[in-house]
Amino acid sequence: MTSIAEDFLAEGAALHALLLECSAPDWQRNTSFKSWTIDQVVQHLHGTDLAARLALTDAEAFNAMKREGGAALTLMQPTLKGDELREAWWQTLSSLAALLGDLDERARVPWFGPDMGVRMFGTARQMETWAHGRAVFDVLGQERQESDRLHNIAVIGVKTYGWTFANRGLESPGPAPYVELTAPSGKVWAFNDYSEDNFIEGSAVDFCHVVTQVRNVADVELMIYGEPAHEWMAIAQCFAGPPETPPAPGSRG
Repeated sequence: MTSIAEDFLAEGAALHALLLECSAPDWQRNTSFKSWTIDQVVQHLHGTDLAARLALTDAEAFNAMKREGGAALTLMQPTLKGDELREAWWQTLSSLAALLGDLDERARVPWFGPDMGVRMFGTARQMETWAHGRAVFDVLGQERQESDRLHNIAVIGVKTYGWTFANRGLESPGPAPYVELTAPSGKVWAFNDYSEDNFIEGSAVDFCHVVTQVRNVADVELMIYGEPAHEWMAIAQCFAGPPETPPAPGSRG
């Protein structure tokens, strides 16, 4: 199994272990993500993993589903709930990780936007599992044990600097900031050209919370200097789709 497949599987395992502790009433608790219940969060993850598995196993069927839209996409909206949903999602995620692990990383995979390389495709699945899982950890009042597999998400966050602005029809305010992050292990990860006038420094967890819109930048402890860095962190979005507004300060976590 490739490293990205292992990281995706480990991310799912961390959430699965938490979900094993959920009581029946817990599944109906509203999270701070759009007031979705835990059921709805896991249904969303399960649905997108089902779509991802179809993309890997039958590209023609996936593209047909994407073209048809509407009713066809409802096939990717599971109605299972509670413990049954948890195990169906975990089985799908595990099989998806195994499929990813067998693919050549140079292969291309169809998706709802442009086709993606296998590594980026797997990282996107890890990122979504991590980001949506945060809402479940929050509502249950549990701390997540972070690991350096977060590096994959940090890379997506850094790479989508320009796209964050282009996706909103805006011009980039300047060069991509220098980013220096402290990993959960204590390692230091550095990205982009060094600059004393345009930089972001701090916890990798905080940075990933902001670029996945799990936290407002005002609710983390990043050091941000320079206009491009400030403008980016105010609207950062590393996931595909139309522009989304970050959560309001104090509304998550």
